[in-house]
Amino acid sequence: MNQLTLSARIRTETGKGAARRLRQNKQIPAIFYGPGVDPVMLAIEYDHLSDLEKAGKGENAILDLIIQTDQGETTKKVMIKELTFDPLENTFVHADFYEISSDRELTLAIPVHLLNVPIGVTEEGGVLQQIRREVTIVCFPDKLVEFLEVDISDLDVGDTVRIGDLALPEGIETTDGAHLTVAVVNIKGSALADMEAEEEVEEELEEGVEGEETEEADGSEKETAEETKE
Repeated sequence: MNQLTLSARIRTETGKGAARRLRQNKQIPAIFYGPGVDPVMLAIEYDHLSDLEKAGKGENAILDLIIQTDQGETTKKVMIKELTFDPLENTFVHADFYEISSDRELTLAIPVHLLNVPIGVTEEGGVLQQIRREVTIVCFPDKLVEFLEVDISDLDVGDTVRIGDLALPEGIETTDGAHLTVAVVNIKGSALADMEAEEEVEEELEEGVEGEETEEADGSEKETAEETKE
């Protein structure tokens, strides 16, 4: 597979006015940062980023970021950490690029895709409810997958898939609790899944706080990156 690439140039102007001018010229402001790296303000071509998104390479995509400077070009291995989207304008407005290293583990959330229709739905008239659509994983960059697939065809009414039931690829671990529900097949009209979801809300909030603490542990560069967003 060919390595994804994206070109960017360093920008010096900041503020809403500068960001507005960039967008008028079909560019968007971006930031490059990482452990032990001073944040660098960038500008990227909107169409190039849009092409990546159309190809299904959005957040968490790994690519070579080619940064153009007065001294020439420098290439950084990065992950698209965050894409800020304006739902009213239906456009991207900002991008975060996080430097990665082959010898440093990543912690991130990836989607969970459910495959097939449970027998509890087709034969028993049950209702499938997906409680959790993402799983937080830890792995080295070369082990990263875009999503996890779970075959749920054998689920009957009352059956549940939990985090601990997921078959994780080699080299990938999850930081989520094994008891947390991913999907359940309920009797039509049952409130069981809703009750389980409510019971897990508090735990998910606690996990979110822990995740924020982990992010801070990566370095104060994230805070600086957030502050530079226009």
